[in-house]
Order: sequence, then C-alpha cells, then structure tokens
Amino acid sequence: MSLRPPRQRQRSIWRSGVHHDRQRVQQNRWATAMTTLSDVAREAGLSTAAVSRYLNSKLDLPNETKARVDAAIAKLDYRPNQMARRLTMGRTEAIALLVPEITNPFFAALAAAIETEARSHGYSVYLSSSGGSLDREIESLQRLSERHMDGLILCTNRPDDGSLAAQLERHRNVVLADEDVAGPQLGRVFVDNRLGAKLATRHLIGFGHRDIAIIAGPKTLFSGRERLAGFREAMAKANVPVDKRRVFQGSYSMDYGRQVARSLLAGPARPTAIFACSDFVATGVLEVARALSISVPDELSIIGFDDMPFASMLSPGLTTVHQPVDDLGKHAVRALLSTFDDPSPPETRGLPVKLVVRDSVAAPRTSKERR
Repeated sequence: MSLRPPRQRQRSIWRSGVHHDRQRVQQNRWATAMTTLSDVAREAGLSTAAVSRYLNSKLDLPNETKARVDAAIAKLDYRPNQMARRLTMGRTEAIALLVPEITNPFFAALAAAIETEARSHGYSVYLSSSGGSLDREIESLQRLSERHMDGLILCTNRPDDGSLAAQLERHRNVVLADEDVAGPQLGRVFVDNRLGAKLATRHLIGFGHRDIAIIAGPKTLFSGRERLAGFREAMAKANVPVDKRRVFQGSYSMDYGRQVARSLLAGPARPTAIFACSDFVATGVLEVARALSISVPDELSIIGFDDMPFASMLSPGLTTVHQPVDDLGKHAVRALLSTFDDPSPPETRGLPVKLVVRDSVAAPRTSKERR
C-alpha cells in the first residue's frame, strides 16, 4: 500500500502514461526509419530489384503496378537511403562551383543561376571562393579526384603559368566559365567579349567620338584580350586611329578605374570618351570625374561592361554591355552534366551580349566648348 497522497499518485500515473506515449512515438519513428526497400516490394507484391529499378527510372511498369508501388511507399512511409542510392549510382548528386569572389555581384548572380539550374536536375551545389589563389583552385580539383562531388564549374580571374592547366588535364568533368585556361580539353562557356567591345565602341563612334580611351582588363586574361581586340577592330573599321597612350590594361576594379582616370582627366588634353571594360572600373572613373567637376556625359562620355545591378542606379545611369548571367549559369551546368555520360568532345559556347543604353553617353563638345 502506497503512503503517497492521492494527488501525487495521480501525477505519477500521468507521468507514466506520458512516458509510455513517448515510447510508442519513438518506436513508430524507429519503425519508419527501418522501413526498407524489401518491405515496399513485399507490400506491392514485386521483387526488390523491380522496385529499385522503377524508383531509379530504369524500369517502366504498367499503371496498375505503379499504383501498387506508390501505395506501398505511402503506407509504409518509405524514404530511400540517399547515401546507398548514391553509392549504387556511383555519384554524389552534387557539383562544386569555385569563384574568385563571392561578394562580387557578378559572381553572386552567377552562383544563383547555377544553383537554380542544378537543382532542376536534382543536383546540389557546393559554393566556395578561391580569392584568386592557385592553391585553392588546385584543392578543389583534389576534392573532385576524391569524389566529394561529381563535377566542378571553375571561374578563375588570374593568369595561369601552366600549373592550373596541368592539373585540369587530369580531369574531364570540369567546365570553365567566364574566363579561359589555355590547354586542357574541357567544356567552356563564355560571353562574346569581343562582340560586346565592338558594340560599345561603335556606340561611342556613332555619337561622334574620335578621341576614345579604353581601360581594358588584364592583358593576361582571356576577357581582357578579347575586349581590347573588339575595341581595336571597331576603331579600325571606322578609320579611327587608336592612340596607344589611350590604352590601359589592368584589374577589373574601382581602384584601377580611379588610378587611370586621375591620369587621363587631370589635364586639358583629356579624351572625350572612356570605354571602361568593367562596370567597377567605370564606377571609379565616374567618381574621379565628379571630384574634378567634369560633367558626365556633357564633358565626358563613359561606357561600361557587365550591366551589374548597380549600373542603372548610378548618376547618370551607366550605358553598358549586358552579360546574360542567367544563361551563362544555365549553360555551364548543362555542359557539366553532359560530361558525366557523353564521351563526345566538350563544346565551347559563346553567349551573345547586348548594349544597354542609358544616360552616360552624349555627343562630344568641340574644343572651344570644352574650354
């Protein structure tokens, strides 16, 4: 006979009931977790192999049989063991994306486009930043060799001395996006940098500009060389000579834009227009022009390249070459996935660009008006 008060005994009974309820819930959870493919096959009246092939889209069943399998899955609350499935298929169902800078709006937009496209094909994306480091780029290739992921989309922003190319030669399931690395036979997806530069230069020439400076990208980068080549071709076609003192090649940064703008705009013999081969560079030029009280576009026309989200918010709005970042991401993913099963040679795809006209370009003033 218990000497505890009735209320205390009631509380003990209630606690005991709760304990048993929790046990039952936990048992149910374990039962759900332990449901196997064999259980589903037994419930549906099929072999385990047939159910497995059906779930992996390798076997087409009659509608009535499909309904039985689906009903068995729902009844038993079966959840496939993804790790076992991936081991069976020999894939991780994940790809990696390595970019130079995650904080750069261009690469952030590219990463978003790649993730959306990869997810539509059932793949996850591991995003990391190299910071322009060769060691980090090689580390990503090593992880690929260790099968931490099925493939890699690589965006580099530095010249290669052959070290990265030598590592890339050992891989097939890699796609180069945005910039090139000479040598390895890999899939490549770029925008048409040369065409973009032609469009920008023709636009300035069409407004009557002849004294045009170009701030191109690094001479060692594919995009920098292509954009400078497009500028030269457009100038030659219009019979406008290129003054080598108006040609600058350096990083795609605001600091480099500021540096060049200070030397170009400090004296009276400044150009009437500047083609900045990056919106970041163009922003640096705009900043210096504003500091020197040079009106854009009345006294100086500026045109950019990229069409970053901030380009339309600058004052004045920046006329620039639009890169189709969403298409770049989509085609990079599709090119990578094609390497998993297709032995044919990888393709190089150049995506079209277009000029977005805003308010930073106008006809040049005469020398007298400028004075």
